[in-house]
Amino acid sequence: MCPRLSSSLRCCIDGSSLGGASCITPEELGTVIKSLGQNPSEEELQEMVQEVDADGNGSIEFGEFLNLMSRKVKETNVEEELKEAFKVFDKDQNGFISATELRNVMINLGEKLTDEEVEKMIKEADLDGDGQVNYEEFVRMMMTV
Repeated sequence: MCPRLSSSLRCCIDGSSLGGASCITPEELGTVIKSLGQNPSEEELQEMVQEVDADGNGSIEFGEFLNLMSRKVKETNVEEELKEAFKVFDKDQNGFISATELRNVMINLGEKLTDEEVEKMIKEADLDGDGQVNYEEFVRMMMTV
C-alpha cells in the first residue's frame, strides 16, 4: 500500500472516535469504514476483523487494518477493471455479450475466430444457457482464467 494512502487511513482512524487507540474493535472499524463511504453489516465487520486479526484478540492493530484496507482496495480495483472490460465487449450496453459482440472485439484484438470457436467460448461462459454472457457469467469466466 502506498505511504500516502497509509497516512490517509491513519488520519481516518485518528479523526474517528478512537482517540488514538492502537487497536480497533469491530464497532470502531465500522465507524472508519463508513467514513470511507462503505456501509458494512455487523456480520461483515466481524468477518473483516477475523480475516486479518493475526493474534486472535478480537480487535485489529493498525498494521492489520492496513492489510485489510489493502485487500479492499485491490478488490475494488479488480471489480472496476472487470466492469470496464465488460463494457468493451458489451458494445450495445444491454448487459449481455452476444456472439457477434465477442467476435468483433476479438477481431479488433487481432484474433480471427471461426463461428464455431466463438460459439464454444460463449457456451463455456454461458451458465444459464440463454446464448449470451451476462456480467456475472463474465466475472466468473475472468476469475477462473
